[in-house]
Amino acid sequence: MEVPIATLLLVWAGLTTPETLGKARPYVFLGAFVVGMLLTPPDVISQTLLAVPVYLLYEAGIILSRVFTKKAKKAEKDTEEEAGPSEK
Repeated sequence: MEVPIATLLLVWAGLTTPETLGKARPYVFLGAFVVGMLLTPPDVISQTLLAVPVYLLYEAGIILSRVFTKKAKKAEKDTEEEAGPSEK
C-alpha cells in the first residue's frame, strides 16, 4: 500500500503536518477497520488482517514525515547560518 508515501506527500505539499496527522489517529484506526469490514469476507480475522497493516503503514507515514520535516528544518537553518546575519 502507498499509505506512507501519500502521507509524506501531504506533508511535503504543506497540506497537513505530522502533528495534525497524529491527532487523527483514532479516526484512522476506526476508518481502517471500517474499510476492512467492507473489503473482506464477514469475519473478524480477515478484517483485522487488513486493518492492522493499514494502520501500521499510517504510523510509518507519520514517522517518515516527522523525519522529513526535521531534515528540512535543519537544512533551512544551515542555509541561514551560511548566509550570515541578514542585513537590515
